[in-house]
Amino acid sequence: MLAKLTKSAMILSLTGLSFSSFSQDADSDNGARFEKKSFRTWSIGLNGGMLTHYTPFNGQSNGDFNTPQESWGYGGYIKKQILPGFGIQADFLAGKLKGKRANVLPTGTAQDNSGFDTRIDWSAALSGNFTIANLSLNQKRSFLSPYVTAGAGYMSSNGSVYGTAADGSTGYQENWFIPIGAGFKIGVSKGVNIDLGYKVSFMKANDFDGLNGGSNDRFSYAHAGVEIALGKKGTSQLSNYSPIAAIREESAAESAELRRALSTSEQNRLRDQEQYARDLGDDDADGVANKFDKCPGTPANTVVDGAGCPLKTPTPQKIIITEEDRRVVGEAIKNLEFDLGKATIKERSFETLNRVARLLVDKNFSLKLAGHTDNTGSMALNLRLSKERAEAVKSYLVSQGANPSRIEATGYGPNQPIASNKTAEGRQQNRRVEFTLF
Repeated sequence: MLAKLTKSAMILSLTGLSFSSFSQDADSDNGARFEKKSFRTWSIGLNGGMLTHYTPFNGQSNGDFNTPQESWGYGGYIKKQILPGFGIQADFLAGKLKGKRANVLPTGTAQDNSGFDTRIDWSAALSGNFTIANLSLNQKRSFLSPYVTAGAGYMSSNGSVYGTAADGSTGYQENWFIPIGAGFKIGVSKGVNIDLGYKVSFMKANDFDGLNGGSNDRFSYAHAGVEIALGKKGTSQLSNYSPIAAIREESAAESAELRRALSTSEQNRLRDQEQYARDLGDDDADGVANKFDKCPGTPANTVVDGAGCPLKTPTPQKIIITEEDRRVVGEAIKNLEFDLGKATIKERSFETLNRVARLLVDKNFSLKLAGHTDNTGSMALNLRLSKERAEAVKSYLVSQGANPSRIEATGYGPNQPIASNKTAEGRQQNRRVEFTLF
């Protein structure tokens, strides 16, 4: 009785240890998404349970003895998981089997006083473990993992019988046996499972129970135990991990990050657009953009200089436009380029625009800027783009010292083509900003 209580306490302690490990084990996987993952493929197990000569394969006679007597057994194993659904394990088992009422005796007192006692000194077996792989769409680690095992083993045992004509002991003998089992494991953490199983061993001997019978003997082992996976902390066991659920989770996280990045990009675009509108706006309507206006809030109809400050005594000059002036403007038109679909002037256009600015400053010319586009896209988009490009040229000239009050910027969109929009060459000619001195 004391031995039984000691073994019961050992099993309960192991079970408690497994739940304690679960409470300390982190649930999240280590490592970045979509990288090569590491798994725990080696594990050890300890178990204890009931040994009996009764099995579902014994039939009505229940083998050589009619009445089984349960007794404690204990065992362990080392397992290597090869695939998610298959592993190889080495099992070890020891304990004692008992039975009563030999079937060779007639029913009565003599039969009731007969029985056997077989001690398994040691037992070793190599088995294949077939686990139902985790193919869940939502759970990366399975909670319940059914399995079956089959293999071959070798053991040393000593069987003795009493109350029959064959009373005595077989002595220690070694025999082959075939273990076949089934059970399920309950995953309580990444590295700990509760193991509940039932195994039937088919002996290659007919006197395992001490009595020579007509067929080979069998015995069963119903057990409970704990399996502990070996390997890097935080990694999952290969046998209960679902790659389908992992990929689904990682893809969902990646999609969420992309959506957040797109949302941030859109917010930044709107912020930059608002800032651009404030910079190029003209709150006091003096023709100088807010960004370059050094005298904001000038009264309406005030003549201002390139910095937006009032001119004290504007001196009228006679306008004389020479061929050289027209050549400077023509080169600026020819070299004017913008970023695709935007009103941002490319840096290579600055040199010829600088000459136009000096011309406006030196000779106090007036300049009309007319933006044009082809007919690709909507009318509203083309009107806005043509206006913004003309305003961008004006802003640049003003930044170089030109008088904003003498520069007019207008956008006509696709309404004044100079070539056919049916060809790429014609559309290229229609995308332009015209400079007119006066």
